[in-house]
Amino acid sequence: MTMKPKYKTKQREELLTYFKTLPGVHFTAADVCDYFRQQGKPIGQATVYRQLESLVDEGILNKYIIDPNSPACFEYVEEHEHGGATVCFHAKCAGCGKLIHLHCDEIIKIGEHLKEEHGFVLDPKRTVFYGTCAECATAELEK
Repeated sequence: MTMKPKYKTKQREELLTYFKTLPGVHFTAADVCDYFRQQGKPIGQATVYRQLESLVDEGILNKYIIDPNSPACFEYVEEHEHGGATVCFHAKCAGCGKLIHLHCDEIIKIGEHLKEEHGFVLDPKRTVFYGTCAECATAELEK
C-alpha cells in the first residue's frame, strides 16, 4: 500500500534528490549519513532512519535485510523499478559481500514451481542466494 507523504521538509527533499542519483544501487543508512557529512550537510542519524522507513512505506525505496549480521540496505525504485522488471532476487558474495541483482526468468520459473507444486510463495525482497561472485572466483583461481 502506497501512502502519501505527510510533510515535505528540506531534509526529505535533499534525501530524495540524492536517492534519485542512485537508481539500482544498494545503500545503507550509514552510507547516507556519510555522504551528507562529506557534503558538509550532516543529517542526523535518527532523521535518516525515519525518512528511509517512511520512503519504504511509500514505495519509493525498497528495503532488504540480507542477513542478521549485515545492516539493512535500501534501493531507490520509484521511477525505475529494477529496469522495468517486477521481480528481482539478489545474490550475495560470501567473499567480498557484494549484493547483485538477479533479473532471471529461470528463478521466476522456480518460484512458480514452488507455488504450484509445493504451495510455497517466494518473497523476492527477502530471497538471497549466497555464493561467490565472478571477481572473487577469479581471484581465488589466481592464488
